[in-house]
Amino acid sequence: MRITTGKYRGRIIKMPEGIRPTQEKVRKAVFDILGNIEGVSFLELFAGSGAIGIEALSRGAAEVVFVEKDRRCIRRIEENPMQGEEATLKHFQVLGLDVFKALEQLEKEDKKFDVIFLDPPYYEDMAKKTLQMLAGYDILAPNGLIIVQHFKKDDLADNIEDLTLFKQRRYGNTVLSFYSH
Repeated sequence: MRITTGKYRGRIIKMPEGIRPTQEKVRKAVFDILGNIEGVSFLELFAGSGAIGIEALSRGAAEVVFVEKDRRCIRRIEENPMQGEEATLKHFQVLGLDVFKALEQLEKEDKKFDVIFLDPPYYEDMAKKTLQMLAGYDILAPNGLIIVQHFKKDDLADNIEDLTLFKQRRYGNTVLSFYSH
């Protein structure tokens, strides 16, 4: 898998075995919809290979935090295509925690993110549970948005506390749902 655009375009993203990576067309769609993300703070939950966060760095995100508990995946993220580029490496962090513990920690640290992307395991109702948790924590910037990549049969609510669904795009069995305050 390669980075599609930006400063690191064409570099290979190392993939851990046994994960479901975000397809290139879906990654491209996410960033086409987001537009210019230079200077934004970006949180990738259930990071897996970190492909989305790495794309965000390539496209100029000011900061990317990856949350992933699987040690194999963490190693791959840390072996990312930007190795050796100190300027970029200062702007990303990998939290090797369960997503729910990480959300609690990020709120305690008073972190705010302009974009929160989550791609939880399919078929486990994790998209809904994570959205409910995100609604209870104050880590989304006032004009920020949450992007949920999920299976087409996952039933996500239009409103979860103060989060409102404002856009959905479907790519085969994959759906991107966009929420904001």
